[in-house]
Amino acid sequence: MSKQQASNGIIVVISGPSGVGKSTICKELVKRLDNAYRSISVTTRPKSDKEVDGRDYWFVSGEEFQRRIKKGLLLEHAEVFGNFYGTPKDKVDEALAAGKTVILAIDVQGGRQIKTIYPDVVMVFILAPTQKELAGRLQGRGREDEETAKRRLDEASTEIAAAWRDYRHMVINDKLDAAVSEITGIINAAAKAKKS
Repeated sequence: MSKQQASNGIIVVISGPSGVGKSTICKELVKRLDNAYRSISVTTRPKSDKEVDGRDYWFVSGEEFQRRIKKGLLLEHAEVFGNFYGTPKDKVDEALAAGKTVILAIDVQGGRQIKTIYPDVVMVFILAPTQKELAGRLQGRGREDEETAKRRLDEASTEIAAAWRDYRHMVINDKLDAAVSEITGIINAAAKAKKS
């Protein structure tokens, strides 16, 4: 992608521990922002009963995921708790060329990879109000067994520490509307600064 194409749009990375509300926040951002596109990640993680292929994630086999890596079809990818996640390059390139605000809900590893490609990326890390609240949200999702939920909670501390080094914006998701409004303000300020 040329520098000119990349400059037409803006990339926003939304990261945070499992259960913090990244997906919900991203869906709300698309509703509130003009000309926004929410990138849908590719994953090898099994689909839950509540999820829809192509809406929540693109669910693929491990072999298909590796094929996409080899062909350079992913902007970033990472293994998280034994499953692979990645961002489809073609969709992001199209959205940026069209001048859209591209929203990526990815982990800290992926955020770092994106920042090397797009140094002016807006990086926002979402925090739960408390560790106890985060544990409750993880249990409430019903997506993982108890052991996996505990592992995710343990990993959250490491991820939060890494985010303090790499992310400029930290937003607490205590009340969804307030968190989305704060992030919308951050994105609008970055877009305005980019145009000036």
